[in-house]
Amino acid sequence: MQKNINIQNKKARFQYEILDKYTAGIVLTGTEIKSIRDSKASIAESFCEFNERGELFVINMTIEEYKYGTHYNHRPKAERKLLLNKRELNKLNKEVQNSGLTIVPLRLFINEKGYAKMDLALARGKKLYDKRETIKDRDNKRNLDRIKKIYK
Repeated sequence: MQKNINIQNKKARFQYEILDKYTAGIVLTGTEIKSIRDSKASIAESFCEFNERGELFVINMTIEEYKYGTHYNHRPKAERKLLLNKRELNKLNKEVQNSGLTIVPLRLFINEKGYAKMDLALARGKKLYDKRETIKDRDNKRNLDRIKKIYK
């Protein structure tokens, strides 16, 4: 009945060095979850931030308005609260403030119970030379695969 929803942030693994991963729930309204089920969401430019009360929010995540929604439709770029255990929130908040790390969404998906979940990563930004190294490794792997395919 339900198709598999898997919205990814493809740039995150290129721009950041992933240190730790977490899975968080998201507080959504009715029209937001319907748009996500239609794959009308994007987390490409989004990041996560703590507010003054220690709650984690995803910023700059785009969920398009539901096309059958009325005047009760949601705002596309609204901040959405993420749900994690208090222990995980405290650990992430401490890491972000002390080490200068950032929290980046990697993947938005719907689990088997029908709830929207988000995979988050505690990450450190890559330097320019690290990005060049990643590109070089990717090109070398592609060339090696091409050569292997020829000699099979």
